[in-house]
Amino acid sequence: MRLGIGIGWRPEIADEVEALAGIDWVEAVAENLCADHLPDSLVRLRERGVTVVPHGVSLGLGGADRPDPGKLADLAARATLLGAPLVTEHIAFVRAGGARTGSPVLEAGHLLPVPRTRAALDVLCENVRIAQDALPVPLALENIAALVSWPHEELTEGRFLAELVERTGVRLLIDVANLHTNHVNRGEDPAAALDELPVEAIAYVHVAGGVEKDGVWHDTHAHPVTAPVLDVLAELCSRIDPPGVLLERDDAFPPTGELAGELDAIRGVLEKGGGASAAPATPEVPPASPVAECVRDGVAVAQTALLSALVAGTPAPEGFDPRRLRVQSRALAAKRADVVSKVAPELPEILGGGYRAAFLAYAGARPMASGYRRDALDFAEHLLVAGRPEDDAARRRLTRWWRDRAAPRPPGRATRLARAARSVLVGG
Repeated sequence: MRLGIGIGWRPEIADEVEALAGIDWVEAVAENLCADHLPDSLVRLRERGVTVVPHGVSLGLGGADRPDPGKLADLAARATLLGAPLVTEHIAFVRAGGARTGSPVLEAGHLLPVPRTRAALDVLCENVRIAQDALPVPLALENIAALVSWPHEELTEGRFLAELVERTGVRLLIDVANLHTNHVNRGEDPAAALDELPVEAIAYVHVAGGVEKDGVWHDTHAHPVTAPVLDVLAELCSRIDPPGVLLERDDAFPPTGELAGELDAIRGVLEKGGGASAAPATPEVPPASPVAECVRDGVAVAQTALLSALVAGTPAPEGFDPRRLRVQSRALAAKRADVVSKVAPELPEILGGGYRAAFLAYAGARPMASGYRRDALDFAEHLLVAGRPEDDAARRRLTRWWRDRAAPRPPGRATRLARAARSVLVGG
């Protein structure tokens, strides 16, 4: 299916997206949509014939555990509600720990890289097949950006993706900004990755902006698309005429004119093109062999060690660059602070200029064990138990806010001790 030129639909720019000329399709974050009704803006776009594709961010198909049936059902429901031709997710893990490791479940709040090993590929392939069986439409998976590299990897990114397609028949969502990010951060050649890809399996392409700081490229989706990212898009277009290309922007939204300018720049690259159109790949998928539980357990231990180092302050696992892990850890904490401020905007209003420092201090010792809304409540509870904020009026406002959303009164001593014990276990 040819999608054309699209843009990521976000509530903050819903009006701008509707006003942009030449938009053939949009992509919406699946977890931000209700299962039984659509925002008015998406309804109007669909009435105009604009295709809407749901883009998942929380399945964690690269994780050690099999996909959560509830999350799969939610993604399937949104695909049906939208009448979408496909759904997309990421080649990543987003949580670790739990029963396989005998440790608390840790949530990254971010997409983390899967080790490019045979064992991790076996787990990913089985998880993908489970997801495909549960979804009403085809699935496409996105390559992610990463600040850190796993030691002792056995496959290049291109070969890892190629074998994933060969073994599952899954489509690919290639993010050229992520290929550029991995070039800067991990020294990986985008052209070499594209050479190894089954380009005929590409469902569509992402283009996004970022920024370089101290030799590290941050895939922010909050900055303009740069020339090097467009160069990677051109490299891809020299091999194939992609069925669809989408501009992503998730924060620091610019005026409509700037969005239109970035879309024009993408169109300019596509017009130069040079690649041939290709029919969607329909590989002969070999029968699957069940993954031994001991293989999943090994992946679980490795991913938990990495995530614990990033969010709980445990030592860097052997073979990882501690400096890069510190950069990633700070980035995860900053993202937590930003997202919590959006899902609970009352918190920065109550705490004023002290919100960010207070949240980062809290996050440094307390990993996220559930979603961002629970994180906001736990942060508020942490402050109240410590007798903060010091301003009486602000503390009363925070208490009222917490009570309205959590419980009739702050937790008692036994509850606080239990949570403190859990925090110590995570830290150990």
